[in-house]
Amino acid sequence: MKIVFDCRYTRIGRHDGISRYTASLVEELGKLHDVTMLINDKAQLDMLPDLPWSLVSSPTSVREPLVALQVNKLKPDIVFTPMQTMGSLGRRYPLIKTVHDLIYYRHRTPPRDLPAFVRGLWRLYHLSWWPQRMLLNRADAVVAVSHTTADLIARHRLTRKPVHVVPNAPVVPAEFSEEARTEAVTKSLVYMGSFMPYKNVETLARATALLPDYELHLMSRITEAQRERLQAAAPDARLVFHDGASDEEYFSTLLNATALVTASHDEGFGIPVVEAMRVGTPAVVSDIPIFREIGADAALYVAPDDVEGFAAAVRRLEQPGEWAERSRLGVAAASRYTWAASAATLLRVLTDVGDDAAS
Repeated sequence: MKIVFDCRYTRIGRHDGISRYTASLVEELGKLHDVTMLINDKAQLDMLPDLPWSLVSSPTSVREPLVALQVNKLKPDIVFTPMQTMGSLGRRYPLIKTVHDLIYYRHRTPPRDLPAFVRGLWRLYHLSWWPQRMLLNRADAVVAVSHTTADLIARHRLTRKPVHVVPNAPVVPAEFSEEARTEAVTKSLVYMGSFMPYKNVETLARATALLPDYELHLMSRITEAQRERLQAAAPDARLVFHDGASDEEYFSTLLNATALVTASHDEGFGIPVVEAMRVGTPAVVSDIPIFREIGADAALYVAPDDVEGFAAAVRRLEQPGEWAERSRLGVAAASRYTWAASAATLLRVLTDVGDDAAS
């Protein structure tokens, strides 16, 4: 079976969520089966494993609706793409598409790094469910990155095709411990993620203002306008802006922290939550379905806009034995998610769909 894996969503220089999903999954899949990667820029190879590859047009190109005409030349037995937008007109192979989340139907501001014309199409795409249904029904099967997303796909009747769950997983550098610990090193909180409105970071800043002995470390790149907005929302909070931490800086800060915190209104998975739990740092998170799925009995849950609730949850970790117990439960909960297991699941899906198409 010739597997072609669409790696064109791999970032250059530094991964985002979908880029890391792509690179991590194809690396583990390549250990189980021969794989050919699709790229659109040779610079992407620096972020990908050493596997065979083929160069095609970019997923943001006007040629994308007909990209299958390029892929056909590779004579694949099956193609997997980590997005749902891969063009499929004229394809001569089975195709599996991926849905990470349905966030932008409720929060329609598109990612800022997309080209202007793509941002416009993005907004139009999310005004109605029918474009999503059309794209997913043109595939042979669909992958979701969580059971929460799979449930949303079913609830909104987005496809008639089978839906399989191939979860996200954390990538923890080898030098960082993945064992339960007994106490926090510092009174610090960590937030890793973007500053888009639905991430609700202002709630975390306001909660930190109620915790004068704590500081909140904001790890991601941030614009000056976003920085000023957070400082204005909580002028008394001790906010530490890392403005794009390296993996080493991020995990070092995480290991020393009291908790990983997020007040997000919506997520497709929540990699930072699992990363924190994997290294034994408790998580204080908004009470939304996806965090209940991945946080299980380990995380502390708070209504997304409850400023006082987030502060109280952090104080709860100061109670005797509470931090150690949350650390122990977190390591156990995070151990359910590995890229090796996800790749094995994906290979079974690829094999089953490929066999069905061939019969």
